[in-house]
Amino acid sequence: MSWKKHDYDDIPGTYVFDGETSHSGYALNKLLFSFNHEESRQEFAGDPSAYADKFALSDAQKKALIEDDFLGLLRLGANIYFLAKLAVPRGFTIQDAGAAFQGIETEDFRANLTAKADDLEAKLEKIGGYWHG
Repeated sequence: MSWKKHDYDDIPGTYVFDGETSHSGYALNKLLFSFNHEESRQEFAGDPSAYADKFALSDAQKKALIEDDFLGLLRLGANIYFLAKLAVPRGFTIQDAGAAFQGIETEDFRANLTAKADDLEAKLEKIGGYWHG
């Protein structure tokens, strides 16, 4: 399949989930979605490599999956919402995954969140009482 170039393809630090990424990440996302079922999570926990083989992942996807490389999985086409289906049952918090996406330690990620919350009530009151994103 041929994909055309977009203006957003080269935004530094950004991993756009578009049609091309969706296409290349389909098998990976199908595997991640399977974690909705306890028996799938247990099967994966028993032999991650064999479970990955059932979904015909690329070598890079399989390696990132087995190594819990969340940023690598994101770059390889994983849907960010489906990554929670991998992270949480394996004992990672959302903050752990967020830190991995940014290439920092979890403690630093939490500190950044706390710093953004400083004076939040005053900031909200100033802009009308609710967060605008």
